[in-house]
Amino acid sequence: MKKTTLLAISIIAICSLNINAQDLSGKLSDKDISNIRASFEDIPTNVALLNAVSNNDIKKLAESHESDGAINHFFSNKVKVSGITNQKSSGRCWLYTGLNTIRPLVQEKYNLNNFEFSQTYNFFWDQFEKANLFLEIARSTANKPLNDREVEWLFKNPIGDGGQWTTFADNIMKYGLVPAEAMPDTYQSEKTAMMSKLLRRKLREDGLKMRTLATSRMSEEAKQMAKMDMLKEIYRILVLSLGEPPTEFVWQHENKDGKISEAVTYTPKQFYNELIGIDLQEYVMFMNDPAKEYNKLYEIQYDRNLVEGGNWKYINLPNDKIKEFAKQSILENEAMYFSCDVGKQLNSERGVLDLNNYNYNYLMGVDFSMDKKQRIVTFESGSTHGMALVGVNILPDGTIDKWLLENSWGADKGHKGYLTMTDRWFDEYMFRVIIHSKYIDKDILKILDQKPILLPPWDPMFKSEE
Repeated sequence: MKKTTLLAISIIAICSLNINAQDLSGKLSDKDISNIRASFEDIPTNVALLNAVSNNDIKKLAESHESDGAINHFFSNKVKVSGITNQKSSGRCWLYTGLNTIRPLVQEKYNLNNFEFSQTYNFFWDQFEKANLFLEIARSTANKPLNDREVEWLFKNPIGDGGQWTTFADNIMKYGLVPAEAMPDTYQSEKTAMMSKLLRRKLREDGLKMRTLATSRMSEEAKQMAKMDMLKEIYRILVLSLGEPPTEFVWQHENKDGKISEAVTYTPKQFYNELIGIDLQEYVMFMNDPAKEYNKLYEIQYDRNLVEGGNWKYINLPNDKIKEFAKQSILENEAMYFSCDVGKQLNSERGVLDLNNYNYNYLMGVDFSMDKKQRIVTFESGSTHGMALVGVNILPDGTIDKWLLENSWGADKGHKGYLTMTDRWFDEYMFRVIIHSKYIDKDILKILDQKPILLPPWDPMFKSEE
């Protein structure tokens, strides 16, 4: 036998021994299993707990009834809002939230009881632009192998219906707005799962084609035409699912006094400029992420929906400073985009977000004790849902005990469509608040002049609100 073959066999044998040794070091013996069994069986009350937990809703069993009625829904200060929206079975909360923060401006300006922008219109362009962005990233990363982490992430996440403030602001500034009646919801906009599945399938296929085109000898003009053909198919899927977005429309309204306006024809951008006319770039995104250094500017790669748009940038701040700016915004009657880990300690029947709503430690007899930083770095917690922050309760001594959120799950959810959040819950599960720059200290605004720290798209904070 050749010496090289003997050497190879020896290396394999040594590696096998090391693997086996590692496996044996963590192996559970019969004695280990017996000890673990005894740790449960030796406690008589565990039988009752077994019967209860195995046959009932764990969340109901863990509910802390002493907190019932402890938190009311009265607030010292509220933004003037009217009407509750419903995103239904879709991940468009970021869009509803963004629109709900500017909707009160229209209601006040035109003295309206109710008003709603079309979410479907801007959702259409969000999906179309995200498709274009995906194809461009696929082309720009064509020199990397498919198992490269960046490329792998791209094909795992070609498109989604979630988003955040940057995707909202860039979309509105480019495409404008239309009233709900100009492009109403469809079955697919309210239940986006199947449409999203088809879009992902088509984009993954087109992404592979873009990688081939990028390294081919075709002219740039021919490559661009090939991409346009791909986007025409994406456009077709979106039109069939959501309807075709209007280029102009007629708007007429009735105010609280019963006076009917004249019918006026608008383009979507004219409609935005006349009804809102705010530069959405003047808003600043704040994050509370104790896993990263405070008072720094961060940017997340690819967290946008326009090729020409900016990645999401945020200032990481302690909660006390964010609350200070948020309180001032509410006192000035201006709602804010707010996002959080809404599923944690939410009592949806009472419409309350509070740390004392459920006690899983007592029920299970185990200690769930991670702090916010630990939850973030282990992906146990992150921003999952966006809502409009519209109220704060300031006690006589100046302290704050709770905040009010306008949700987009319909008026029959929570407390008449709203959620009351305790100040302690804010500290643990709030992640993003977008506040107009006029309410922010100048020294904090200077942080925007820093060169942002670029984070990869797989960072825990990338997660989009749904």
